[in-house]
Amino acid sequence: MANIKEIATKIHNSVSEVFRGKPEITDMLLAALFAGGHVLLEDVPGTGKTVLAKALAASVGLPFSRIQCTPDLMPSDITGSSVWLPSVGEFQFRPGPVMTSVLLVDELNRATPRTQSALLEAMAERQVSADGAVHKLESPFFVIATENPVESEGTFPLPEAQKDRFMLALSIGYPDEADEVRIITAQRGLVHPVENVKAVTTKEEILACMEEVSVIHVDEAVLSYLISLAAATRKDERILAGISPRGSIALYKAAQALAAIKGRNFVTPEDVKLLALPAFRKRLILKPESILRGYTADGIITELVGQIPLPAYKAHV
Repeated sequence: MANIKEIATKIHNSVSEVFRGKPEITDMLLAALFAGGHVLLEDVPGTGKTVLAKALAASVGLPFSRIQCTPDLMPSDITGSSVWLPSVGEFQFRPGPVMTSVLLVDELNRATPRTQSALLEAMAERQVSADGAVHKLESPFFVIATENPVESEGTFPLPEAQKDRFMLALSIGYPDEADEVRIITAQRGLVHPVENVKAVTTKEEILACMEEVSVIHVDEAVLSYLISLAAATRKDERILAGISPRGSIALYKAAQALAAIKGRNFVTPEDVKLLALPAFRKRLILKPESILRGYTADGIITELVGQIPLPAYKAHV
């Protein structure tokens, strides 16, 4: 696992040149990438969501595309469409921005539900269906979507099926004072620092990391702890719909990747505990009366995680 840790460290150091503070956020973003998942970054505007996504894409050296979502964005603007070429007398498919490896979808909730759904097939099946043909996507294919929760005018709630396709949902938060000083001083020039980020790894190395992550050992005690967390959400009276098996799988794979990033070939209960909130927060559906009483998904998950004791586990290295 030293190889994965080394690659992750190089990427982490590169990203930290422009995304100051919050190293745990970068680790979780890398965990989703290595586990073959996708990430939703949700926070107020101006906290660095787009900078983080761009810096990661530049650091990993993979093909990158960006979609700026607006209410008038059409599904074909994402997937691509066929265009008539008079010179050859036939239609030819012009791929959209989704035909890439790292896709940044900025302000996803500003797109209509119809357009949001155009991403579902790509995220779940790594393919796009357009004009009666199926087009396979690049491997790896990693979606980083951003969402501004404070904007309500001109936005559309994400469907539950859409939210369930994200392995992790991360909230960046505000930087501390020292990091904010460094952010401001780093952007005194005419060119944003993210434009100077160079690739520190290759596509082949990323694919190799993904292969190795899939065989990281998960002990039965750790798996039982993970299942207990998911089961607790299904029994809670405040929750209308708890965590599905897809959510459990997302937490399982993310924990494998995080363990590898930390240089281990086994998952610990602490890995699962740390990732439970970002893996579960967008998958819970609260009862209307629970929302009226002031309960939140984050608050309930944090409470349930605190109630379930960590298993007595000793790694067999």
